[in-house]
Amino acid sequence: MKSSKASLVIALCFAGLLGMPKAAHATQWSLAASKDRDQSRTLSGTVLDQTEAPLAGSVVYLKNIKTLAVKSFIADDSGGFRFPALSPNVDYEIYAEFNGQRSATKTLSSFDSRNAVQMQLKIDVKK
Repeated sequence: MKSSKASLVIALCFAGLLGMPKAAHATQWSLAASKDRDQSRTLSGTVLDQTEAPLAGSVVYLKNIKTLAVKSFIADDSGGFRFPALSPNVDYEIYAEFNGQRSATKTLSSFDSRNAVQMQLKIDVKK
């Protein structure tokens, strides 16, 4: 009987040891996910023409390189745009369009550690 109790205690201890890394891993993952949320970043800026005048109503496109999802934003009266809550661990491509013309594509790199990034997008508007 002593041997079966000892075996049961050893088995329970062994099972507990196997369960600990999983729990620790889950906790570590949730802390990392929480840290990513806390460290989200914002990309904002302006869309300008060749004379540095704002291009209100231009459409700004933001492409997540990892998922290929695209978000868009219609520039306000001052040519401004804003994309909040971006993941710091993802690269993004951004460009603008206005009346069939397109700006150069710029990249927001995951290696850029700034929480708030400003960009200017210029479009050579044909008249």
